[in-house]
Amino acid sequence: MAQKPSIPKGTRDFSPAEVVKRNYIMNTIRGSFTSYGFQPIETPSFENSDTLMGKYGEEGDRLIFKILNSGDFLKKVDDQLLSEKDSGKMTPKISEKALRYDLTVPFARYVVQHQNEITFPFKRYQMQPVWRADRPQKGRFREFYQCDADVVGSKSLWQEVELVQLYDAVFSQLKLDGVTIKMNNRKILSGIAEVIGEEDKLIDFTVALDKLDKIGEEGVKTEMRSKGISNTAIEKVQPLFSASGSAAEKLGMLKELLSGSETGMKGIEELEFIVKNISELKLKTAQLEIDVTLARGLNYYTGAIFEVGAPEGVSMGSIGGGGRYDDLTGIFGLKDVSGVGISFGLDRIYLVLEELGLFPETVSANTKVLFINFGEKEALYAMKAISKLREHGVAAELYPDAAKMKKQMGYADKRAIPFAVLAGDKEMEAETFTLKNMVNGEQNSVSFDEMLKSL
Repeated sequence: MAQKPSIPKGTRDFSPAEVVKRNYIMNTIRGSFTSYGFQPIETPSFENSDTLMGKYGEEGDRLIFKILNSGDFLKKVDDQLLSEKDSGKMTPKISEKALRYDLTVPFARYVVQHQNEITFPFKRYQMQPVWRADRPQKGRFREFYQCDADVVGSKSLWQEVELVQLYDAVFSQLKLDGVTIKMNNRKILSGIAEVIGEEDKLIDFTVALDKLDKIGEEGVKTEMRSKGISNTAIEKVQPLFSASGSAAEKLGMLKELLSGSETGMKGIEELEFIVKNISELKLKTAQLEIDVTLARGLNYYTGAIFEVGAPEGVSMGSIGGGGRYDDLTGIFGLKDVSGVGISFGLDRIYLVLEELGLFPETVSANTKVLFINFGEKEALYAMKAISKLREHGVAAELYPDAAKMKKQMGYADKRAIPFAVLAGDKEMEAETFTLKNMVNGEQNSVSFDEMLKSL
């Protein structure tokens, strides 16, 4: 007996109903992207390894899926290297390409490669799958979609203000109330590392701090100590762990902590600009909150950073995130091109909408009407009507076989098709159709125009 096929862990098949719901979310996001002036691009699902490696920090690099070279992938590996069994040394020899980890680094590569064709500032959106060799769990998959919007070529903080509004616009349209847009600034984190005397351990500091939600305060402190950050330094950042109150109160605490850091004070100034203008412009449903422990683990962020939390009571990680990166294109040779962007987590947003029952009932990929098949000439009569219905935007289909009526009606029921049409000799002679409502059982003899109007 053949073994039942399966799919890799962390990947999923999607049923027609699920695909329609996903499309509903993507169409909503795409509509807002377009209304805010973003233009669509697409990039390959895999990139050259040197495009991706080293751009996400040590932890990110470990999660990149490498693709074996085609053909005899071991031909570049000599016996000495083979005997060492050192995967780090061997990987560059046997794998020159990798699946993209996110959409931001490929976008930076795109900007550099096409810089002479682009009008700056360049506002782009991209909605494509990415892959991470992560441990699968609820809301965390190895293959998932990102829906990104980025602006490159402008250092203006009005871009950050607009991106906060964009988050709010999308979640308002999805009727997802109670979403929290958390915000911090990497300059603030750099300033903190500076004032506690651990500038050389900034990355270790932010990577540990970024895990606060997962491992708690003591877990973060333990990890910091394991990276060589002193107890004295950790004590100095204690106000971060106990910060509460309004944006003004948190900014006041940060000003006190960072008074000796020019970089840190610049980060506070940038946050104040965003908070002040958002309070003037007002958000529809989302809440903007300063989170002084928000770090975002990716190394390329240099300014404002964002993370979107699901409504209270929903057990889910972040459903969006992003930030400012002043030198990402610099890694590919194009200096002084600042960028800022945000991402929507399609898969997690789907799970949240499903949990809260927020998908509209009208979201359906269903056929509107099924024509019953009584035989060859009746099927032709039905097909002529079906073609005309489709021209008017009505999803219609013919049952392919002249099977028993019970079987055909059962098919309509299982597919939840709301109407069925019966057309035999009597209807053909009178040029009419018997239209049956599959929900209440009511049926009437109608002309084509009357049927079209009903549907």
